[in-house]
Amino acid sequence: MPAIDEMTQKLASAIKEQLFIEVEASGRHIHLNRSAIDHLFGVGYQLKPVKELSQPGQYVCEERLTISGAKGSLARVVVLGPERPNVQVEISMTDALLLGIDAPIRQSGDIKNSASVTISSEKAEITISEGLIIASRHIHMTPEDAHHYQLKDGDLVNVKVFGKRPVIFQDTLVRVSDRFRTRMHIDYDEANACGFTKGTFGRILQESLR
Repeated sequence: MPAIDEMTQKLASAIKEQLFIEVEASGRHIHLNRSAIDHLFGVGYQLKPVKELSQPGQYVCEERLTISGAKGSLARVVVLGPERPNVQVEISMTDALLLGIDAPIRQSGDIKNSASVTISSEKAEITISEGLIIASRHIHMTPEDAHHYQLKDGDLVNVKVFGKRPVIFQDTLVRVSDRFRTRMHIDYDEANACGFTKGTFGRILQESLR
């Protein structure tokens, strides 16, 4: 009988050959820059990591904040580290309706002329003129996997996600970097639509590759 490591390698190879990819659901969250951290928590404050994420160097922080719009607020929104050059808040379409904010669907980092939102801690609050987005569904992909799948950064693919209610997600953005681990990210609206549970996989459809 093959060794466990050998079986694991064969399974990983089979998954890759069939263009399967692990899916993760991403809830609403906030990325902060140094200026915002100083204002919300105090000058020189350091975010407190509590859990590593699947993407290398990214982590969940202990800190929680409230975001507010014209119609309402959402409390205890998670902060993700490390610090970024710009403040960015990522929410779902359902969140946007609750807040009363017309948030654009954007790739992470594309915040120019996006939506405004107020962010508050127990000590202070800030209002950013842009930075609130609904993140477009996407695949973080290593250069090795991109080469294997014959994909490049910026490609759009269709992915069938095998949750409890399988769904084909069209126009899923491929993002390629040697800083990534290959995973597909969807928000909670999309996760609920496909009946996502932890350990769900999706399959990149060959006819969508371009």
